[in-house]
Amino acid sequence: MKDVARAAGVGLKTVSRVVNGEPGVNEPTARRVRSAIEQLGYRRNDSARLLRSGQTASIGLVIEDVADPFYSVVTRAVEEVAARNDLLVFTGSSDERPERERRLGMAFCARRVEGLIIVPAAGARHEYLAPELAAGVAAVFLDRPAVGLAADTVLSANREGARTGVAHLIAHGHRRIACLGDVAEIHTAEQRRQGYRDALAAAGIGHDPALEVMQAPRIEALAAALRRLAALPEPPTALFTGNNVTTAHALRALAADAPGHPLALVGFDDFPFADLLTPAVTVVAQDPARLGRTAAELLLRRLGRADGVDPAQADPLIAAELGADPVRVELPTRLVPRGSGEIPPPPGTR
Repeated sequence: MKDVARAAGVGLKTVSRVVNGEPGVNEPTARRVRSAIEQLGYRRNDSARLLRSGQTASIGLVIEDVADPFYSVVTRAVEEVAARNDLLVFTGSSDERPERERRLGMAFCARRVEGLIIVPAAGARHEYLAPELAAGVAAVFLDRPAVGLAADTVLSANREGARTGVAHLIAHGHRRIACLGDVAEIHTAEQRRQGYRDALAAAGIGHDPALEVMQAPRIEALAAALRRLAALPEPPTALFTGNNVTTAHALRALAADAPGHPLALVGFDDFPFADLLTPAVTVVAQDPARLGRTAAELLLRRLGRADGVDPAQADPLIAAELGADPVRVELPTRLVPRGSGEIPPPPGTR
């Protein structure tokens, strides 16, 4: 930095201001400094910055699977908020394994991130983060709440969204509706199953445990489950699928072994090309971009970086003034009718 200051004919403080994007330097002087930086190949030493300030200008993001279209949109939204505030995002996939989630979270903390955004793995507990939060690290839990730790949480209205989707099938004449969900230990899967049951109860339809399948979304297992459902004395005439991966696997299995009359289907989560299939897939759509953006904005507020949140873009569900107590933000879902959820039951069925 001394070489840059000498070449540009300015003081060290002026170079520091230009490098860090701080105000107080007129444009001709800033151009001289940037020209000297380019000629000398100067690069900012963030390690030295960390030693001086104790802040890394970085956050950690732990998600289930970066390859999942839902989580890729979440990640991009978090990155956009972070980039606007000169924050670097470290991202890792837990693969729904509690120990891997814990290792990632602790590895990010060891690298002195200022905050964490975590999608909890199924069965994970989060007491391990208590010392980090006490030391000043901020944490926001996304899509699912923390277990064993009081922390800010940003969720979708899973139960209400599922209830709306199943009620849509009931409104189109279906009473034998199967629920294909993820493993029940996952918060979102259990909430969506409860929404399925809520809709049945509201319509006076008895709950049949044989129509519920709660398991990891694997194509072979789903195909076997669909065959078992089709062999029931009263097989289902409609399906409610609990997430985008389950929906895609169910569609593949049905295409390979199609029943005589097409099953109606409503899926939770939208997914790429759902509107291009025949019939197009009716979904209960979350807003993954808003989930990621809201979680990142909430984290910035907890980090004392509220000035970096644009009031015109800030989520209105986040209170203007945050207290010490953790907050829970629940974002709405919306039903998107496209065709598959509007198929009537076969004649003569109920």
